[in-house]
Parts: sequence; C-alpha cells; structure tokens
Amino acid sequence: MSNRPPYVTLVHLGCARNLIDSEVLLGRMAEEGLVVTDDPGSAHTVVLNTCSFIGPAREESESAIRDLLAKKRQGAIERVVVAGCLVQRFRQDLAARFPEVDLFSEISDYRALAQGVRALTEGRAGVPRYLEGPATKPAEREGARLLSTPKSYAYLRISHGCDHQCAFCAIPSIRGKHRSKSRADVVSEAEELVSSGVRELVLVAEDSTAWGREHGEELPDLVEALAVVPGVLRVRVMYAYPNRFPWRLTEVMRAHPAAVHYLDIPIQHIATNVLRTMRRHGSGDQVRKILDRLRSDVPDIVLRTTVLLGFPGETDADAEELARFVEEYELGRLGTFTYSPEQGTSAWGLAGEVPAPVARERELRVQAARDRVLAKTQKARVGTEVDVLIDEVHERGKVLVGRPASDAPEVDLVAVVRGAQSAAVGDVVRARVEGLDGESNLVCRVVRKTV
Repeated sequence: MSNRPPYVTLVHLGCARNLIDSEVLLGRMAEEGLVVTDDPGSAHTVVLNTCSFIGPAREESESAIRDLLAKKRQGAIERVVVAGCLVQRFRQDLAARFPEVDLFSEISDYRALAQGVRALTEGRAGVPRYLEGPATKPAEREGARLLSTPKSYAYLRISHGCDHQCAFCAIPSIRGKHRSKSRADVVSEAEELVSSGVRELVLVAEDSTAWGREHGEELPDLVEALAVVPGVLRVRVMYAYPNRFPWRLTEVMRAHPAAVHYLDIPIQHIATNVLRTMRRHGSGDQVRKILDRLRSDVPDIVLRTTVLLGFPGETDADAEELARFVEEYELGRLGTFTYSPEQGTSAWGLAGEVPAPVARERELRVQAARDRVLAKTQKARVGTEVDVLIDEVHERGKVLVGRPASDAPEVDLVAVVRGAQSAAVGDVVRARVEGLDGESNLVCRVVRKTV
C-alpha cells in the first residue's frame, strides 16, 4: 500500500440532508489536496458519514464501523475516520467504544476534519483523535460541494435543525434548534448549482415550512425567488411539516412553472390519539383538511408522506384507520417505518409498547394499501404523455431512466424510456407511457426531446 498515492474514499449513510454534509466533506477534502476515489478498495483512508435517526440507522452505522475496522486489521485499509450524526449524538462515548478508529468528528463545516485526514495520510504526529463541532452549525452557505448526484438534480438545504418536540424523534438533540439560511444565501447556492448544469433543485430541511419565520419571511417567498433563477427547470419541496402551513405556497405553485406541483408532507399517522401521544400538532381531521385544501388549491398536486407504525399505545384499529386513509386519499408515494425507542426522547420508556412483530405486520398492511394505490394511479397514466427529466443513460443513449415531475429522486418512482436516438443526463424528453414494470414504474417510449 505504501507505493500507492494516499487515496481517500467516503462512505455515506442516511438521508438527503446528510448527503449534503457528505458532499461538503468531499469538497473540503478536495480543497486540502486529497485524492478522493469512489472505490473503497483502492483507498488508504475511509471516511464514514453516519446516521443516527432511529435504531436501524444507528445499527447500520455501527455495523459499518465494525466492518471498516475489520478491514483495517486485515491490512486492506490503513485508517478509519467516523463523522456525522452518530458522533454528534453519542460524542466521546462512541470514541470510547471504538478505540481503533483513527479520527472522530462531530457535525461542523468539516474543514478541520479534512485537515485532520490530510495530516493522517501524511503520517504527521499529534493529530487529535476527536474533533468537536460548534454547539449548532451556523445557517450559512454550504461552501464548495462535490455533488454525488447526477447533474439532473441536486439537494439544496434551506435550514438546519427543528423546533418541534415529536416524542419519537432525536433530531433536535442532534441538529439543534431551527435556523434558517438567508434568502440571499440560498438563492446564491441555487444559482451556483444551476450554472454547473443542475436542472432540478430539491429543497430539504428538518422542517421546510419553518423556513424564514425568524426573519419575517415564509417558505413561499423563497420558492418564488428560486423558481425564477435563470436556467432552473424544477423546484421541489421536501419535509414540509403540516402545522402552520404557509398557504401562499399553493399560489406560487400555480404561478410559476418551475415550482413543481408536488409536496412531501410527513403526517406520521392519522389516528388522533396516536398523533397526540406522538406530540404532533393537530388531529386526524386537521390532517385531512390540510390535504383536502392542498388538492383543492392545486388540483394536480402529487402528495408524498411518511407514516410511523407501532408507536406506544397504537391499536390494531388505529393502524387499520391509517391503512384505510392511505387508500381513501390515494397516497401511493409513501414511506413507512416502525417505532424505534430512542433514549433522550420523551417517548423513551412510554407505556403501551407494541411488540416488534405486531408493528411490522401493521406496517406491511399499510404498505399493501400503498401498493394498491400505486398500481391503480400509475396504470391510469398508460396512454398519456409525460415530460421526463433524465437521471441515467444506458445502452449508448437508447435506454433512459428519469422522472416525471410527479416523482422525487431516490424516494419515489422512475420512468424507463426507450426509443431515444441520443440523450444526456439533464435532458428532458416527451414520452408516451406504454405500461408499468413490476414495481409500478412507468415504461415509456420517446415522442420527442423537449429541453
């Protein structure tokens, strides 16, 4: 290994917000002159960016640490660096549990981490093993990022942290209180991304709908500003908390072609008693009224949501109400997860625990309802034409994989398009839907290239 240049690779775990941290970290390492590779097998040093949202994510992160340390003991890699949410949450306790890790870093702008990695690769003495981050990461421009997404889209973080106290969620203890980036900083980042060729901006935050309130602004003001950035094709909003919804957003969607008629609005449940135990704002009826108004204001809007099964006190009747709701409101774009007890949250030790097999069975029932909706609503699109933004090109341009405006990257469905003569990532093609594949993705044939 000593004859090879000191290559560094990054292993990313977790959500789109964490992916931005990974891209920032890649940018910082590049600024330090490190050679970054996407092949862990050729790297001297592996940097792991961890997730700690729920139990399975934490277990995945710790398993990845153990796997990397095993490779280090075998001589396949020389150094292991661990960063991100798991470190932020458990701090020095994590360092004590994994003494073979060469460097730990809490959440920060990662300049010190990149400098530490370089010092390690150069064999310098006295490199600190643990890097503390600021009490809360400032809400400012991200700085240079090495995008790991295709040029067709990029995630754009508009704020940090969350002020809600949902009983099941540890994010406020990891990411801190809500802090909005300034409108000028977000627009500047957007302009930079679009000038590099990005077509779709996917807005992410712990709570998107809280953006700007501490500055006397609202999310619609930001979306409106982003929708007129020269060259932007789509602006998509994810993680919109339903409480205090900024209703002018629907006006912006109707007024600006780039403001996608799509909204990710996690509701977590529909049974009022469960929502209240979760410490979510509002009732099941209020959730229904919000979705009804969204569809009234923007009739072709596509709604995505997330629900949590097996929260303490949930009954079979509550889960059945949720499954019926999913079908009634045709929520085919739906993420599900089961409750994971998280130390430090208000639900820790809560009475009424639901056994894991029961929670999983309830989750499967809700997923089955979702899949029925997807099959129905996607089948209704057969014979129609859709504009598809291309994310991947295969078979020398003859097979394209992309998304209509109805689908967000990574979490929703795709469209597989055949019959193209030539196309590139970031192009938009008009395609006729000819059928569905086994996962309800659209199978299409090109009509023409549009943008």
